[in-house]
Amino acid sequence: MGDEEQVVIRVVHAIGEVKAEEWDACANPPGEPRNPFISHAFLKALEESGSATRSTGWAPYHLVIEEPGGRLAGCLPMYLKNHSRGEYVFDYGWADAFERAGGRYYPKLQVSVPFTPASGRRLLARPGPARAHIEKELLAGAMEVCRQLEASSIHFTFLPKEQWDELGKIGLLQRTDQQFHWTNRDYAAFDDFLADLASRKRKNLKKERARALENDIEIEWVTGAELTEDHWDAFFMFYMDTGARKWGTPYLTREFFSLINETMADDTLLIMAKREGRYIAGALNFIGSETLFGRNWGCIEDHPFLHFECCYYQAIDFAISRGLKKVEAGAQGAHKLARGYLPEHTYSAHYIANPGLREAVGDYLERERAYIDQDIEMLGAHSPFRHDTGNEEI
Repeated sequence: MGDEEQVVIRVVHAIGEVKAEEWDACANPPGEPRNPFISHAFLKALEESGSATRSTGWAPYHLVIEEPGGRLAGCLPMYLKNHSRGEYVFDYGWADAFERAGGRYYPKLQVSVPFTPASGRRLLARPGPARAHIEKELLAGAMEVCRQLEASSIHFTFLPKEQWDELGKIGLLQRTDQQFHWTNRDYAAFDDFLADLASRKRKNLKKERARALENDIEIEWVTGAELTEDHWDAFFMFYMDTGARKWGTPYLTREFFSLINETMADDTLLIMAKREGRYIAGALNFIGSETLFGRNWGCIEDHPFLHFECCYYQAIDFAISRGLKKVEAGAQGAHKLARGYLPEHTYSAHYIANPGLREAVGDYLERERAYIDQDIEMLGAHSPFRHDTGNEEI
């Protein structure tokens, strides 16, 4: 794209207004790791199912940059929000402090994938010499939308580190947190992973897997053409039951699961537990080209360690079988450490329009980043892997 060519940047209020192949050429270009969550199909399913819409507080304000002739050069998944639910990067304290000081925190702009604490690019531009320029144009466009709407802030959450670094260089506030991820160390089978663990951890893990499958529980992997509406009916029952008990109102509608089944079945994995001929629990995962992303879990019967079996151990088994490099098992959960999932940083960047709030939040984030670094270092010292600790009996 030459400098003399005029590009158009505009807001779209439904991702369905953008051609899927154009969006995906920016979001998941050939030759780069594929992330299912920033795909056109996933974001469209969120909108068309009624899960992420204006009425649920996620009004789409996506940005697109078009070259002459209409080809998409870049895009940005962005939402205008009147609350902070479903984000997994918590700013309730910022909102409360600003409101008590007489400010108005909402509406704000959120650049993210709704309800999805999984890292991935947010400034989406086609590969090529103009990529960095297009990313800057997308940021400038978001700033202009923020100004026109008189929004308090823009929040870029679950960024890859390279985009976090770039946004920090131009003055956005930088925030970190942690998640627990499993890394495939060239294992050919689950037993190879077990052999990598310290002795006591390995014995405990084997006991947990055996306990989980007591009471004649069977585990199934269901993906691709094998997925049916019956599977989704069962999983949705688990999701609603567990979600209602843990969070109140779950975010995803039943239609969402039917839509991803139509358009993303090959990118979707249900790990289902069955007892006496009926499904009793399940874990929903999405399959990237390098990473298995664990998303939702639910059950209608409680069995010891069944959650660990479905969400962590079976995910590792599947990742090894597919030659995937990582398993990201979602937000929170230091209990994942003993099961082979090690702490890693997550990254977000924040533009705050009000100078006073920006300064106060910046001071807070500086302290928070230091705490996160210390916590990850401390947790890493308790790695269950014998080669990480040098102590076979840890």
